[in-house]
Amino acid sequence: MSPAVGVRRRRRPRVVVVMPAYNAAKTLEKTYRDIPRSSVDGVILVDDVSQDQTVEVARRLPMRVVVHRENRGYGGNQKTCYTEALLSGAQVVVMLHPDYQYDSRLIPHMIAPILEGHADFVMGSRIIGEGALKGGMPWWKYAANRALTLVENLILNRKFSDLHTGFRAYSRRLLCDVPYVLNSDDFVFDSQMIAQANFKGYTTTEVPIPTRYFPEASSIGLKRSTVYGIKTLWVMAQLALRKLGLAKVRWLDATLRDVIGADHRRAIFGSGGR
Repeated sequence: MSPAVGVRRRRRPRVVVVMPAYNAAKTLEKTYRDIPRSSVDGVILVDDVSQDQTVEVARRLPMRVVVHRENRGYGGNQKTCYTEALLSGAQVVVMLHPDYQYDSRLIPHMIAPILEGHADFVMGSRIIGEGALKGGMPWWKYAANRALTLVENLILNRKFSDLHTGFRAYSRRLLCDVPYVLNSDDFVFDSQMIAQANFKGYTTTEVPIPTRYFPEASSIGLKRSTVYGIKTLWVMAQLALRKLGLAKVRWLDATLRDVIGADHRRAIFGSGGR
């Protein structure tokens, strides 16, 4: 490696991939092997009490493995993911499901808008082009996604194509501001992150991605999808009321510094973290 190349690599912000895992033993290694090593500085997997060999597989791979003592849910898993990433010094955090549904080779495209200073939040869109249906997304899930995203766009005052993707990238600046630890431990955590970024004025963009639907890929059924949709509408209703000044919403108004534990606050924000 030439000195010039070495300088460029040292100056690149630290990029960490986090994987919220649950019963991902069959797909974890394939997902990990596709991660471009030149674009990523570390990988953290958080296991949410899997009932298969996820932890054993993860510990054979060069990644940091954090194991929950009790199942905390999808949102609770992400809380641990982001806190561990911030503690590790990450400047850019990529959230990637370890179920091989999303193509980890596209991480450079996901982080580019953040590295270039154009955005603090990037979502991988399965809807742009023909990615979702071509990749096997059930028609009812596609229709529900489009309808729910349309309603959300009215509140967000944006024109996003896919607000329910599990492939996302965040800047450290955003994660150190939004109070994600106050969010739900359920799937609606993702919708709250979108609402928080919108309320606090962070620039959010989308990158087109393909997706894969197959038996081992994680996917919630019709009943849980319906519950998720209702909860997402409630999140958007709270955002609308807060924007109109008709309600106070702590998970929108607070900052991470306000609500995270003292030890983590000092570690993440330094001696000035109170």
